[in-house]
Amino acid sequence: MSTAVVGLATGMALGFAGYFGGFTAFLLVAALGTIGFIIGRMADGTLHWSQLIRRDDSAPTRHTTTNANSRRSRLK
Repeated sequence: MSTAVVGLATGMALGFAGYFGGFTAFLLVAALGTIGFIIGRMADGTLHWSQLIRRDDSAPTRHTTTNANSRRSRLK
């Protein structure tokens, strides 16, 4: 199935849920669809759970001394 067909089916499912079930059903279908999409990508092997965790590179490091050359290489 192409991405356009999947998007169309998802939009129609959310539209039906919103129309017949109200806003709460719309949110529930959207949340479950997102969870299903993530699990499907993990099952395909195109997504790893570590990619879902955001790492903050601006956090302070444990090193007390810094090297000017390593700092320059990180800025490139």
